[in-house]
Amino acid sequence: MWRGIFPAVTTKFTEADTLDAVEMERCFALQIDAGVDGLIVCGSLGEAMALEPEEKLEILTLAKSVAGKRPVIMTVCESSTRRAAKAAEAAAKAGADGLMVLPGVPYRSAPRETLGHLLTVTRAAGLPMMVYNNPVAYGVDVTLDMFEELASEPLVVAMKESTDDIRRVSEVISRFGTRFDVFTGVDNLALESLLMGATGWVAGLVVAFPKETVAIWKLVQAGRLEEARDIYRWFRPLLDLDVSTNLVQNIKRAEVHALGSNDRCRAPRLPLAGAEGKRVDDIIKAALAVRPALPMI
Repeated sequence: MWRGIFPAVTTKFTEADTLDAVEMERCFALQIDAGVDGLIVCGSLGEAMALEPEEKLEILTLAKSVAGKRPVIMTVCESSTRRAAKAAEAAAKAGADGLMVLPGVPYRSAPRETLGHLLTVTRAAGLPMMVYNNPVAYGVDVTLDMFEELASEPLVVAMKESTDDIRRVSEVISRFGTRFDVFTGVDNLALESLLMGATGWVAGLVVAFPKETVAIWKLVQAGRLEEARDIYRWFRPLLDLDVSTNLVQNIKRAEVHALGSNDRCRAPRLPLAGAEGKRVDDIIKAALAVRPALPMI
């Protein structure tokens, strides 16, 4: 039911550490204007674990007001199933079009615990759900055998595939066909995943470079692979910034240079500084200096 480019948007803060609704509205609108297919709010890139429950609902409502008919998906990332189910119910009442659900973190759950958590949360909301599978970051792999059990729940419609193993996309499609919408969740494996049959891209650097991200998707769908590769090869040093413990700071710094936004984070995160800040700035500036003209699609 979902396909295409779904930005995992950043959360914008004021100097007083409150939500910056005006700047989020501007940045979300840039995504919609570029032709993305939906928005995902309050994820890892959105600093979910630093947000209060009421702030998440405020961001959801704001995104809905900008997205028009495009779906807005709320991320549910909680340390207990009870808390996650409550958050899912609140998101449904606030108008979320779906959920992206993580296993309970930071606890590394056993398979039956993981399945119990995912099913309880999505049934509590009664909304379609994308499983966010990122064992590299969170230590729990939702395996193909586990998806076999999830396949019997019609509300589980998609997966964000972030195992960092390009073989997984093919394995999922070979085993399940079209049962699940398969989204790539690793920016610097995105084109490879799309070429192997992924039906969408939960993207990070898209928040700073929406037109380029959408162009890659559309070119792949049109079979214009060489043009897609040309943009992707230019994009690759930027996409690598997503695969880092500092992905929030890195991508917000890209928003500074590309969109004229800010890179304020919520503590304990702090904006990049010193040598690391210069390294990331240099990567972004080098890419902007040779930013490609995009083809008509």
